[in-house]
Amino acid sequence: MVKHKLTLSIDKEIITQAKKQQINLSSFLEIRLIDYLNYKEKCSRRDSNPCSWFERPKGESSMSLAQPVLDTYLLKRKLGGISDDWLAHIEYVLENYLESIDWQVDESKTLHYFGQLKDNYSTCSYRKRAYQIRKFLQANNIIWADQIQIPPEPVGLPKRITLADIHKTLNYFKGNIYDLQLKAVTLLGATSGMRAEEIYQLDYGDFDFDKSIVRIDHDPDNGKTTKTSSGRIAIFNSEAKQVLVDYFDHFESYDLLQAPFGKFHIQRQFRDAPIRVKDLRKFFSQEWDRKGGPTSIKKLLMGHSGDVDLCHYNAQNEDDLKLIYDKVGIKIGG
Repeated sequence: MVKHKLTLSIDKEIITQAKKQQINLSSFLEIRLIDYLNYKEKCSRRDSNPCSWFERPKGESSMSLAQPVLDTYLLKRKLGGISDDWLAHIEYVLENYLESIDWQVDESKTLHYFGQLKDNYSTCSYRKRAYQIRKFLQANNIIWADQIQIPPEPVGLPKRITLADIHKTLNYFKGNIYDLQLKAVTLLGATSGMRAEEIYQLDYGDFDFDKSIVRIDHDPDNGKTTKTSSGRIAIFNSEAKQVLVDYFDHFESYDLLQAPFGKFHIQRQFRDAPIRVKDLRKFFSQEWDRKGGPTSIKKLLMGHSGDVDLCHYNAQNEDDLKLIYDKVGIKIGG
């Protein structure tokens, strides 16, 4: 095969991401171009405009999609700063949808697929999948996608987590070969209010043990993301500090651990525990209120967003937050 050199102008950010993923751009573009040309052979002359590969002609109820359309959409979502785990979930949901309709996006087929999802999943799971599919369709100018109604989040009382639940969990892990690690996770989550996903991403360098704070960074390039796409600090108490220091002193002795709080390892250990890792954040929120702590400070510490007062008026530095945190005085004991 005779090859010719071709000069292309590509967004610098895309090139940077491709290098990090160790993608050979020349080979990748050649393969995708071949995919596109094969795809075009299946289309009528009416679709000769390359833009129609990504956009549905107005007024039509269906269109054909090819793999590069999905790849481009996922790359845009990745550049938006979502975590690799969430990106993989979105890819899984969209591939299942597209394969089930043979990549022929049609309103009736899509509604039938949504009906199957609704029949086979809980309302919460159905909502998450349906939302991602609708968002994908809207990004590709499928105008009837705007009319797809997604049910609201089911209303229910949050699970009540008490000190007794925390103590049961700590007792449950006694004798476990990872007891010190799991105790560190439990005390850190219960006294800081961090999200489970934030805990899984932590490294030793994120902790400042002199101040009893941990820095939660939003840095997608290094595998660290937050729900609000912004960083913050969280504070932990002296009980958690002591256990964390002991744990990190022994971390290297755990030959099988790749990270201090690896997600799948921690989830396996908590699988049959009295509570889940995400319940530790619930405990912090509820215990803070039980002790009469100010709600605005709790929101700052937990990384809540969307509050006008917090966004525009309530500015507190690390020392302010630490002073108020210590006054509230969340203790685990036992």
